[in-house]
Amino acid sequence: MHWLVILRFTALLAVFISGTMFLPLAVSLIYGETDFYAILLSMGITFAAGLSCVLLTSGEKNEPLNHRDGMAIVALGWIGAGLIGTLPYLFSGAIPDFTDAYFESISGFSTTGASIINDIESMPKAILMWRSMTQWLGGMGIIVLSIAVLPFIGVGGMQLYRAETPSPVVDKLKPRISETARVLWKVYLALTLAQIGLLMAGGMDMFDAVNHAFCTMPTGGFSTKNTSVAYFNSAYFDVIIVVFMLLAGINFSLHYRFLNGDLGVFAKDPECRVFLILTASLIALVAFDLYGTVFESFWKSLRAAAFQVSSIITTTGFATEDFDRWPSLSKQILLGCMFVGAMAGSTGGGMKVMRIVLLVKHAFQELFRLAHPHAVSTVKLGGRPVPPDVMSSIWGFSILYFLLFIVGTLMMCILGMDMTSAFSSVASAIGNIGPGLGVVGPALNYVEVPVAGKWILVFCMLVGRLEIYTVLVLLTPEFWRR
Repeated sequence: MHWLVILRFTALLAVFISGTMFLPLAVSLIYGETDFYAILLSMGITFAAGLSCVLLTSGEKNEPLNHRDGMAIVALGWIGAGLIGTLPYLFSGAIPDFTDAYFESISGFSTTGASIINDIESMPKAILMWRSMTQWLGGMGIIVLSIAVLPFIGVGGMQLYRAETPSPVVDKLKPRISETARVLWKVYLALTLAQIGLLMAGGMDMFDAVNHAFCTMPTGGFSTKNTSVAYFNSAYFDVIIVVFMLLAGINFSLHYRFLNGDLGVFAKDPECRVFLILTASLIALVAFDLYGTVFESFWKSLRAAAFQVSSIITTTGFATEDFDRWPSLSKQILLGCMFVGAMAGSTGGGMKVMRIVLLVKHAFQELFRLAHPHAVSTVKLGGRPVPPDVMSSIWGFSILYFLLFIVGTLMMCILGMDMTSAFSSVASAIGNIGPGLGVVGPALNYVEVPVAGKWILVFCMLVGRLEIYTVLVLLTPEFWRR
């Protein structure tokens, strides 16, 4: 382990994050809010601490990173980002309790969207902007951004990219990993700006448009309103946000190829076809379930179903309805969406559609082998054989995912939460979704969760965002042995 290199990289992350505080600082000046000094102090402390560590390690050789270094940097980077994110909340007094502040910060950087704030609209606008900024930074990944803008750390960058990028198969679009990272961030930024423009064109003010775009593209789900997107009660805004949630749930390499002239790339990609067909099918099922039971109009049922299914399956977490009051079938479908998640290579969480598709294909392959024991068959995706090591990794991931879910649920029940709330809060945290059912439903928040429960969910959010292996491997003795 190259500890000084790891320290220097995490320190550079701190310096970068301090720079992103300029936007909420500008917002506090524009609106004449008193939290200006709290954000300035947060920026100063973060910058000074980060720069000091960079200078202390400046004499260290820039050695190539191995896979253990990459995992350590990513895990420690996200934990450190969470600590930095608490400073504006604590210094401004918006969230005076450290546990709550860290929960809100990690929920932001992990793009989960679970909140402990009761009255969001009473928060200073600069704090709301910082809250949204944490999600936007976490969406494409702080580490990937660092690789893009700090090419002098590009040596060994693939190790960071593999550890941070939420995908079972890493997709390099360019020969150099720093170029790939820049490409992804350009697409991410372009889509964010496009959504801001369309929301403002529909009458949303700039502050709300920027915040909601910052929380849509990373599939985060923080809102500036207590009732989330339901506050606007606008079919136009619902459609725009649904479209961009689905775009955020699609592999960003497909967006890049589409923008470069491959217009049929979405239809040709097998995972994308499954994702869109599955989403459309679930929307239809929920719409028919809501029609006549919750809404008298089919179009209102379809609008509500389209928004909530898209929001949950992409793990965004925005809400236009209190789906905790919906019929059992609709709630069960939404719970299932929490586990499925979006596409690999997107900003969404969950298990990812690619893993689900390959697990189903592998299961049917085993049935085929039982019927034809002498036949030779392999799991294929898009006509190409899937390497055995990829299938092994997917099975291991899936087992660990459900094991963590079961253990987490039991621990939340031990703390006194009812089964529905415990079940959905852990599923939501690991899937990086936000709202659940029961006391953590879309009309409520996580303020009633016990302190110990919040730390359990913080762990689940980190594990879910970093694809399980990156965090859990740090807990194994073998990782620390030479």
